Amino acid sequence: MPLEKGHTMGRIFEVRKASMFARWDKMAKNFTRIGKEIVIAVKASGPDTTTNPALRRCFQNAKSVGMPKDRVEAAIKRAMGKDTSNYEEILYEGYAPHGVAILVETATDNHVRTVANVKSHFNKGNGAMGTNGSVSFQFKKMGVFKLKSEGMNMDDLELELIDFGLDELGESNDDNGNAIIVLRCAFIDFGNLQKALEDKNIQPLSAELEWIPTSTVPMTDEQAEDVSKLIERLEQDEDVNKVFHNMG
Repeated sequence: MPLEKGHTMGRIFEVRKASMFARWDKMAKNFTRIGKEIVIAVKASGPDTTTNPALRRCFQNAKSVGMPKDRVEAAIKRAMGKDTSNYEEILYEGYAPHGVAILVETATDNHVRTVANVKSHFNKGNGAMGTNGSVSFQFKKMGVFKLKSEGMNMDDLELELIDFGLDELGESNDDNGNAIIVLRCAFIDFGNLQKALEDKNIQPLSAELEWIPTSTVPMTDEQAEDVSKLIERLEQDEDVNKVFHNMG
């Protein structure tokens, strides 16, 4: 559960995305996702990072996953071409087995294809696709910034950022077990906190908008495996950007 403002310090236990991706498959998926996000950002506000904070965020995230510079530049050129697909961002909701809520973020140039595929994934994974609003009320959309913990004073950081929308601050670990600091803010405060970090010359490892569950559903190992199979199936779809769940 999110902590009250003023009581944000502590350890943030992130809900791990259950995924059985091989490392290279996951890397390729990240490149595709960020490439789409770059196209969307450039089409919305142009290719100049000084006036396009969404594109600055894309660049940060591209760097954090090791996306080659030529892939980034190719995405920008693609966005400025006349024949580029217009990606539409659509959120789908549903349930995995054992009552686990699932949110599926997509970026697609063909929503008819995407909704059919997502529905098929739910059905084949013994889940059920829901209607708009049937699941999202169990999550909060939040800005999530991850920072290197080295050289950071968490008390000072909290005091400096609390007026810019900081809601939660805590320690965690990345996928490789390295210590990091996680900052969370309300969706509406994302831009304010991003600018505050930039003004303080703090370069986040990543800056994302995520759906954070307000509570989690405890699972046995066997139940978690059932849910993981559906999440894996969804994540491998080319139109799916991210999958969020409330599995404990």
